Amino acid sequence: MSALKNREVLLGVTGGIAAYKSADLCSKLVQRGAAVSVIMTESAHQFIGATTFQALTNRPVHTKAFEVREHYRGEHIGLAQRTEIVIIAPATASSIARFANGFADDLLSTTVLATTAPVYIAPAMNCDMWAKAAVRRNISQIADDGMKIIDPEEGWLSCGQVGAGRMAAPQTILKVLENQFAV
Repeated sequence: MSALKNREVLLGVTGGIAAYKSADLCSKLVQRGAAVSVIMTESAHQFIGATTFQALTNRPVHTKAFEVREHYRGEHIGLAQRTEIVIIAPATASSIARFANGFADDLLSTTVLATTAPVYIAPAMNCDMWAKAAVRRNISQIADDGMKIIDPEEGWLSCGQVGAGRMAAPQTILKVLENQFAV
């Protein structure tokens, strides 16, 4: 039996090409018995549709901070309180900067600030972006703040470059999340 069975998982999807891998991760979480809620940022919709995640989770996809879908005290409060673990995959440089600086300007950032659950970040970006001092500083800051980083992999990137920056494989992320609950 999976350590994720009957666990409330919040999947945050930000706007990067690796968002297609998030659908695979979502499916694998559900197959292991997790109850998955999805928050998509505005830019995530440029890469993948909400309908995909709705079909995989059999739950509404949350996108707007002030759109009441399930929680009448605010989606960010309701989602933050019910989740047992948060995974943000992919986590773009922009979203990482938001978390590092405590921004609360969209549903995902406010929910991350409101939750007491463990938060995992799976970065995905161009290798030159990943190497930038500002990104490294933001990664260090969110790690110091208690977020857990699932480092990107090296390999071919959608921009045609080869290097570190590929979002970790869904199977790798899944193992990390299962280990959080392993007894």
